[in-house]
Amino acid sequence: MIHLKSLDPYCVDPLNRKRFPTIEVNVGGLIIGGEQPIRLQSMTTVDTMDTLGSVEQSIRMIDAGCELVRLTAPSKKEAENLLNIKNELLKRGYATPLVADIHFTPNAAEIASKIVEKVRVNPGNYADKKKFEEIDYTDQSYAAELLRIEEKFKPLIALCKEYGTAMRIGTNHGSLSDRILSRYGDTPEGMVESAMEFIRICEKNDFYNLVVSMKASNALIMVQAYRLLSATMLKTKRGYPLHLGVTEAGDGEDGRIKSAVGIGALLEDGLGDTIRVSLTEEPEKEIPVAAKLTHKFLARNNDKKIKTNSSALPYSPFSYSKRSTVQIGNIGSKQVPIVVADLSNKTEIKPSNLYGFGYNYSIELDKWTLQEQAADYAFIGDNKINFEKPGSLGLISNFDAWLNYYSDKPGCFPLIHSNKSHECMINTPVFVLIDDESTDAIYSNPRANFIYVLHTAHTNRVAVLREIVIKTAQHFVNQPIILMIDCYSSDNEQFQINVSSEAGTLLIDGIGDGLWIKGNAPSTLINSTAFGILQATRTRISKTEYISCPSCGRTLFDLQETTAKIRKETAHLKGLKIGIMGCIVNGPGEMADADYGYVGTGPGKITLYKEKNVVKKNVQEDQAVQELINLIKENGDWVDLK
Repeated sequence: MIHLKSLDPYCVDPLNRKRFPTIEVNVGGLIIGGEQPIRLQSMTTVDTMDTLGSVEQSIRMIDAGCELVRLTAPSKKEAENLLNIKNELLKRGYATPLVADIHFTPNAAEIASKIVEKVRVNPGNYADKKKFEEIDYTDQSYAAELLRIEEKFKPLIALCKEYGTAMRIGTNHGSLSDRILSRYGDTPEGMVESAMEFIRICEKNDFYNLVVSMKASNALIMVQAYRLLSATMLKTKRGYPLHLGVTEAGDGEDGRIKSAVGIGALLEDGLGDTIRVSLTEEPEKEIPVAAKLTHKFLARNNDKKIKTNSSALPYSPFSYSKRSTVQIGNIGSKQVPIVVADLSNKTEIKPSNLYGFGYNYSIELDKWTLQEQAADYAFIGDNKINFEKPGSLGLISNFDAWLNYYSDKPGCFPLIHSNKSHECMINTPVFVLIDDESTDAIYSNPRANFIYVLHTAHTNRVAVLREIVIKTAQHFVNQPIILMIDCYSSDNEQFQINVSSEAGTLLIDGIGDGLWIKGNAPSTLINSTAFGILQATRTRISKTEYISCPSCGRTLFDLQETTAKIRKETAHLKGLKIGIMGCIVNGPGEMADADYGYVGTGPGKITLYKEKNVVKKNVQEDQAVQELINLIKENGDWVDLK
């Protein structure tokens, strides 16, 4: 059972990134953990009984850089067919290690362990049937259940030892057993204990060739669970390599941002030895995203060495609590984080420049219309605008420009560098730019109307900004903080991954009352990335969220096509969470956070859920999207498009 103090260490040093110490695990000659490179992996989506289809898809993945190929083995026949797939890959000159993904079927795992280099088991359903039942276990009955699980699990351990097969103990937030849920609830603590029970059984049987994962579709839950697991392993003095992933991340921009937020937050602290980016796309498209995410942590040529003691963090890494601040206007305290658009690089600012940040101006009607994702403030530098700004948009300008043009205009505010903040004796809200070389200004000249904008040019941005926040806590400074994150990359995807990783980590830590992203990416991308990061961290909801599994050989319909259909009909339902799952394995459990669920339960058959409850069974696939819409309407969650 887990016993941790709220601030027990979970990594080597949250202010100076070092790899979390783990043992090395051999997966068919590929070494994971220790000081080895972070390994990239993905999973096939074709039926495992389709030998040639599995082989050709695996080859596309491997050619894209995949170092571990996972295939589903839901029953004995798929497990047995792994041998045909492996032999055909070897025949074509591909010796990449294979991983068998197991749910519910120990006998399939035992067969696979003799064929492939690694098996993944889910402790939530390897020896348990999930019935969503609450059972009041006594200590004796709970211990008896553990003995039953051990007897069911020991044959696989013995085979893995005999054949030199590695094992991943893969906990999923949405598929915790009824036994774990009854004692720990649907929590990160429950996820960690679920894995630790199986780890203890392995250790009791002298088996240590283990990799561990803590996956969830909610990036906050995922990060907290991995941190809690790492803290637990530090206490037990045995670290196993960590497989990182945000499960059911979705497709397109949303999937990339959510994955970068969750995986990146852990990589920032040196946690993680192998990663899988779960996108509802072809699996070979996952690998470049994973590679760019790891590349970010290799290209650290301007890190600042931090000497501040990190043993007393002003926040808990294991649970979310927003940093407590005063409120200034619509910034800080319980307000959602604001978004700042940066227009300071324009030589002349026109109404059309605001389009990418969510504002449309109609010349014919002479009025502004706002999109759901409209920036709250715009920084215009030294520029003067010659049009009437949208009433809901705040303007920020450099201090001298503000004095000359805007000091008497409502909704306009100055930005001043911290080294001149002592000259700013005005009562209006003031944005104060703090870089890591001028942090003393926070403590030497605090003013009740100051909003701090934190920025650093160092490549270990997360650590540097964390240090500033630690010092604000030490000096009892509780002014709102805006995170200024910049990235200049010619690759838009790399830009999005970098800023999502950095801003997402800080927001998960409860740090940040606003987000100000600077870069050379298109304004529409900068704006959608800012709102996407806030959505992924659950700090500001501005759109529908899709919890969509990445597909595998168990999938019973075309996930990409179906997700696109559902998104087209429901994308305007702000705040609603819709789970789209290819099979019952990734069904009601994996979409634990969803308000509504669309789950494949047979060829051409869909079951619809309201939260975890089945509402309509065996709906014909060609009618299922409309039936989902009807279900949302019946429950009062539908809003007609204007």
